[in-house]
Formats: sequence, structure tokens, C-alpha cells
Amino acid sequence: MSILSSMWTGVSGLQAQGEGLNVVADNIANSNTTGFKASRAEFHDIMSRSLKGIEGGNQLGRGVSVGAINPILIQGNIDRTERGTDVAINGDGYLQVKGTEGVSYTRDGALKFDKSGYLVTNSGQRVQGYQADEKGKIETRVGDLRFPRALVNASATKNVNLELNLDSRIVADSKVFDAKNPYKTSDFATAAEIFDSQGNKHVMNLFFNKGIDRTWTYRGMVDGKEVEIPAGEDGKIPELAQVTEGKVTFTEDGRLQSQETISSAYNFKGGAKQDQQISISFGDPIATGGKGEGTKQYGKESDVIRWTQDGFAAGTVTNLSFNDEGVLTASYTNGQVLDLGQILLAKFENPEALFKQGGNLFKQSRDSGQPSLGAARMSGRGSIMAKSIEKSTVDIASEFVTMITNQRAFQANAKTVSTSDELLSEVIQMKR
Repeated sequence: MSILSSMWTGVSGLQAQGEGLNVVADNIANSNTTGFKASRAEFHDIMSRSLKGIEGGNQLGRGVSVGAINPILIQGNIDRTERGTDVAINGDGYLQVKGTEGVSYTRDGALKFDKSGYLVTNSGQRVQGYQADEKGKIETRVGDLRFPRALVNASATKNVNLELNLDSRIVADSKVFDAKNPYKTSDFATAAEIFDSQGNKHVMNLFFNKGIDRTWTYRGMVDGKEVEIPAGEDGKIPELAQVTEGKVTFTEDGRLQSQETISSAYNFKGGAKQDQQISISFGDPIATGGKGEGTKQYGKESDVIRWTQDGFAAGTVTNLSFNDEGVLTASYTNGQVLDLGQILLAKFENPEALFKQGGNLFKQSRDSGQPSLGAARMSGRGSIMAKSIEKSTVDIASEFVTMITNQRAFQANAKTVSTSDELLSEVIQMKR
């Protein structure tokens, strides 16, 4: 009887609108969930009964069902948090994480370091990324991102680079160098810091004396108490001890012609490595195929333009930060800045088909396709915003409108059921 069919049609409407209301309730409940994407119930009609068979036309519907519940994958608002380990994905992509349930994916960037130094989500899932070597170079090895170096090891100085101007107006051989009185017996003096193998800092004073043919002799001297040297004739350790000597020459137009090291003896005390090798460079000399850039000999006061060296002491972490490529960088008390790793982003061809597993986590499904893993801002992946989190995409006003629509549709379907019931009652009353 068609009256019974209309009752079951109304029941299908009640069920479908109830499921739709459940989707709205879930959206509203997650309006403050980090990285949450609102979903939408999409309804399909149930296959109709044709009154004319295969001829088509005159088809009678049998109701409605929920055909799909699809997430609306739009970008959520990004809020600044000032928390160093918080990250937000701006654009396409998911963080790849690993836990007891295997590999999962998430947009929730509220991260932290656990007691073992691993970068984890609030549910303890370990964030995956590219690893860095001891020197802070990002490699393509993928693994758990970890903060293993609270203390960075010391590194001995290997290279000292100096860019000077040595005054060409100084008369050649006007002073005879005396190690006991170096400042008064040199034409120019400066200093550079160097580090031994244990990270101890030493000040190396450099004294320059001009000779003939635009040749300058330099001598590097450190505190006599800091190096292994024999005592003087008087049994005393000299105030300054020479550790290196060399020469630099210039062309007629003041460019760097050549440089050479005559002697070197860096033997610091305190258990440091003996005969430490330190190269002192004054630029790019012409004699070795260079352009003569770097240290010059011009007619102006001798001065230091710039200097650098590559050693450093041991240091502890003072700050951690991410950049827009997801690189985790640590700053240390010794002035060093090292990359610790880089967060990976996973991109899916059909992210709407990812399987929700709770805890802001998703699983790969057959319909989602394989993840394309890589660095942020590459191959269509989004960027990573440091000290930020992505808010939920739920719009409360829109959800209320949808709720009202579902409520009225539910009430209307209930009326269909109650009206069908009244008609059946009339049929039953026919026999009395």
C-alpha cells in the first residue's frame, strides 16, 4: 500500500536529517579544535519505483539517504601564539607523525618536546622530518625529529681570514722587531681570537713590520702562560710567546701578490691538541691565480677592515625557532646557529578521502592516494608559519543556519509519518 511506503519514506527523511544534525553538532563541538576542518552532509535520493517499468517516466521516490559526509578543506585562520614549537600550515599539506598506531597525518601544529627530546604532538605522536648532520646540514634522511644537542661541541680554529690595509707610506725596515717589546718595534698591530681543541679562547696579537720590495713580515703572539714553551734565560715565562710567522707581498698598485707561512707552533696548555694547524689568509693572492683581492697596501693609515675565524667554544641552547620552510634552528651561547632538522609535509591528491581516526589524526585510505612527501613550499606544498597555530574552519553562524534547516526538514518528515499514520487509522476504522 502506498500509504505504508510514504511512512517509510518519511522515516528515511528522519534518519537522514538526524545524521545531518549530527554533522552540525560535531562541527560546533570542534569550533575551537586546532586544525579542524568543518564537514558537510550531502544527501542522495533513494532509487525510485517506476510506474511504467523500463519505459521511464512516472517514477515514485522512496526517500533520502546521506550520500557522503565531506570535509570542507579551506584554510583556517592562523593565530600567533609566541610559543616556539607551535607551527601552522599555510596552504596544502599535512604533518606526518608516527606513533603506536603507525604513520598518521595531522594539521594540528601544537607541538612540544617530550622528555626524550623528540618533537611530538599533544597525543605523543613523533613528528617526521629530514635529519641534520653534526654540522647542521639538512640531509634527505627521514626520521623522528629530535633535539639531541643541548650542548654543542667545541671546535678548534682551522682558518683565520684577515682583510687589512697596510700603510704604504711607512719606511721599509724603519723598525727592528723585538719580541720583548713588540708594540713599539712593529709598524702595525692588531689581534684576532682563536680557539684550541677544547674550545678555550686565546687572543693572538699580530705584529707587522714593513720590509723592502713591498714585503711585510707578520708575527702572531699569544700569552706566554697559555702555550708550552721553555722558560727564558732568566727562568721566566715571556709575557708574549710567538706561535706563527709569515710574509705578505704586494704589487706596485697595492694588490695582494703573495702570502706564505714561515713557521707555526700552536701548542696550547690544558690538554689541548699540540701542533694545532691554523691557516692565516690575507685574501686571494695573484701568485696562486687569484685577483689580488683582500688585504691591500695603500697610502692610508693601517687598519683592519674585517676578520673572521671558524672556531668556537662549547655552548648551550638559548633559543629554538622554525622558519617558513619548517627548518628547526637552535641558537647557542657561543654564537653558533645550527639546523637540527626540517619538518616534512605530506600532500595527497584526494585529501577529502583521508580516514579520520580521532585525536586530530588522519590515516591514508585507498581513495586518498599515496602521500607526496617533501619540504614546505616545494611542489605545491604550503608554507610553515612559526609560533602560530591554525584555527578551526567552523563558522558558528553558518552551522546555526544549517541546524535550523535540518530541524525544519526533520519536523516536516515527522509530519509525513504522522499524517500517514492518521490515514492508516482511517482505513482501519472502515470495518466496524
